[in-house]
Amino acid sequence: MKTDDIDELICFYRGQKEKIEARLADFRRIWDTGSDRDLFAELAFCILTPQSRARICWPAIERLRGCDLLFAGCPEEILDELLNVRFRERKASYIVAARNQFTRDGCLKIKSVLGGFSDPRAAREWLVDNVKGLGYKEAGHFLRNIGLGEELAILDRHILKNLFLLGVIDEIPTTLTKKKYLEIERRMIELSQKTGIPMGHLDLLLWSKETGEIFK
Repeated sequence: MKTDDIDELICFYRGQKEKIEARLADFRRIWDTGSDRDLFAELAFCILTPQSRARICWPAIERLRGCDLLFAGCPEEILDELLNVRFRERKASYIVAARNQFTRDGCLKIKSVLGGFSDPRAAREWLVDNVKGLGYKEAGHFLRNIGLGEELAILDRHILKNLFLLGVIDEIPTTLTKKKYLEIERRMIELSQKTGIPMGHLDLLLWSKETGEIFK
């Protein structure tokens, strides 16, 4: 790891810590007080994000929710609202499949399903294995955004770039196998321990360092 860059990161964190803590508190409230519909909106958002900007994906979710297509629309109807989202045909079908996956007796039951797991990593494994469109990054992103996965790495291109610049990884991988993902996650945990910056904070910190904002 590059000592000077690590010191700079710690200094940057001091200025961002309060904002990061507030954002993570927002995420925790979604699990504590939100509805299953709130949770599903976050899940659908994470299904949309691969190779698409978060600032484009979230307004699409808000549009779908506003007209109830998120909870009742078919893939073709959902597709029309996914403006500028890449691979929108596939992702529209994934949203409907996920909705069906979590529907019991006509109602979404995400809380009852996820509440049955003993830890976030077990929940992540189940999501990756059972929900179309979710890899390790997307599953971890979803769990973090609903207040359940702050210790999980969300290895998007912004995070990988900054881990490389910090000397945490030797190269930015072109593809991420499960083995590679978990290895980089382990190294990110080591960075968290070295700097004293909690994992959930570290992800938002690196993301904001790259994008200039703390978002989702």
